[in-house]
Amino acid sequence: MDVFEYETVVTYLKSRHILKEYKKAKGYITEGHYQQVQLKKRYPYSSGIWYFRITRKYRDYAKKEQNRLVVFEISDHQ
Repeated sequence: MDVFEYETVVTYLKSRHILKEYKKAKGYITEGHYQQVQLKKRYPYSSGIWYFRITRKYRDYAKKEQNRLVVFEISDHQ
Protein backbone atom coordinates (compact mmCIF):
# COMPACT_ATOMS: atom_id res chain seq x y z
CA MET A 1 0.00 0.00 0.00
CA ASP A 2 1.36 3.43 -0.94
CA VAL A 3 1.31 6.39 1.43
CA PHE A 4 0.95 10.02 0.33
CA GLU A 5 0.74 13.15 2.44
CA TYR A 6 -0.35 16.77 2.12
CA GLU A 7 2.33 19.49 2.11
CA THR A 8 1.03 20.83 5.45
CA VAL A 9 1.78 17.42 7.00
CA VAL A 10 5.40 17.57 5.84
CA THR A 11 5.75 21.08 7.28
CA TYR A 12 4.35 19.87 10.62
CA LEU A 13 6.74 16.90 10.67
CA LYS A 14 9.75 19.12 9.96
CA SER A 15 8.79 21.61 12.66
CA ARG A 16 8.51 18.80 15.25
CA HIS A 17 11.70 17.03 14.03
CA ILE A 18 9.93 13.73 13.43
CA LEU A 19 10.36 13.45 9.66
CA LYS A 20 12.82 10.55 10.03
CA GLU A 21 10.40 8.57 12.21
CA TYR A 22 7.55 9.27 9.78
CA LYS A 23 9.56 7.96 6.84
CA LYS A 24 10.34 4.80 8.80
CA ALA A 25 6.64 4.24 9.59
CA LYS A 26 5.75 4.97 5.98
CA GLY A 27 8.27 2.33 4.88
CA TYR A 28 6.68 -0.28 7.14
CA ILE A 29 3.27 0.35 5.59
CA THR A 30 4.67 0.24 2.06
CA GLU A 31 6.27 -3.14 2.82
CA GLY A 32 3.04 -4.47 4.34
CA HIS A 33 4.20 -4.59 7.99
CA TYR A 34 1.06 -2.98 9.41
CA GLN A 35 1.50 -4.41 12.91
CA GLN A 36 4.78 -2.50 13.36
CA VAL A 37 2.98 0.85 13.17
CA GLN A 38 -0.34 -0.34 14.60
CA LEU A 39 -2.37 0.63 11.53
CA LYS A 40 -6.03 0.61 12.60
CA LYS A 41 -9.37 1.98 11.57
CA ARG A 42 -10.59 4.83 13.75
CA TYR A 43 -13.92 4.72 15.54
CA PRO A 44 -16.59 5.26 14.22
CA TYR A 45 -15.61 2.76 11.57
CA SER A 46 -18.04 4.21 9.04
CA SER A 47 -15.96 7.42 8.87
CA GLY A 48 -13.28 5.64 6.83
CA ILE A 49 -10.40 7.23 8.74
CA TRP A 50 -7.31 5.17 9.50
CA TYR A 51 -4.49 5.99 11.89
CA PHE A 52 -1.00 4.71 12.54
CA ARG A 53 1.75 5.35 15.02
CA ILE A 54 4.81 7.47 14.23
CA THR A 55 6.21 7.65 17.78
CA ARG A 56 4.71 7.09 21.19
CA LYS A 57 3.47 10.68 21.08
CA TYR A 58 2.39 11.26 17.47
CA ARG A 59 -0.24 9.59 15.26
CA ASP A 60 -1.10 10.04 11.58
CA TYR A 61 -4.68 10.21 10.37
CA ALA A 62 -5.35 9.14 6.80
CA LYS A 63 -8.11 8.35 4.33
CA LYS A 64 -7.89 5.17 2.27
CA GLU A 65 -8.39 5.77 -1.45
CA GLN A 66 -8.13 2.74 -3.76
CA ASN A 67 -4.89 1.05 -2.65
CA ARG A 68 -3.23 4.02 -0.96
CA LEU A 69 -3.38 6.04 2.23
CA VAL A 70 -3.54 9.83 2.03
CA VAL A 71 -2.30 11.39 5.27
CA PHE A 72 -4.17 14.59 6.08
CA GLU A 73 -3.30 15.24 9.75
CA ILE A 74 -0.73 14.54 12.44
CA SER A 75 -2.01 14.46 15.99
CA ASP A 76 -0.32 14.84 19.36
CA HIS A 77 -1.64 11.67 20.99
CA GLN A 78 -1.00 12.88 24.52
